[in-house]
Amino acid sequence: MAVKTTWQIIHSCGHEAERDLSDRAADRRVGFAEWLARQECTDCWRDAKDGDGRDRAAWLEAKRAEEQAESEAWSQQYRMPPLEGTERAVAWAVRCRHQILAAAYTALVLEGDISDAEWETIEGTARTITRAGWWIDQRSSAPEDLIELLQAATDADRPTENPHV
Repeated sequence: MAVKTTWQIIHSCGHEAERDLSDRAADRRVGFAEWLARQECTDCWRDAKDGDGRDRAAWLEAKRAEEQAESEAWSQQYRMPPLEGTERAVAWAVRCRHQILAAAYTALVLEGDISDAEWETIEGTARTITRAGWWIDQRSSAPEDLIELLQAATDADRPTENPHV
């Protein structure tokens, strides 16, 4: 059976479109279709970009500034510690941390079976990771993997014992 080439995409704006993905390798179609679903449709993207006459770069800069302000406000609200790294990496990592933890809270607590008390422990562990690069590296991880990723990160910070000594 051949991998399908035509996908029905429901964009983040709510509009639906049928997309022919036959120009992509079969093993990349699902991922690309998922990415498309997280984007606004072309018409909505153009309307948002061109609505006030700005070019794409200015539109993107404004969008990033909005996301940055939202992420920084979230960080203050939830008492997240400052991150360490270059100025550019820290700004990006603040957005990544916000997105990762918000998605994990939804998946694990709101839709899953983890209690608020258990989430507070997870959130406490997340606060110990202040290296900006770690949050950037995890930006594409599945929300359900957060506990294991945090465990691996905090285990890596501990000195390992040499069993041969």
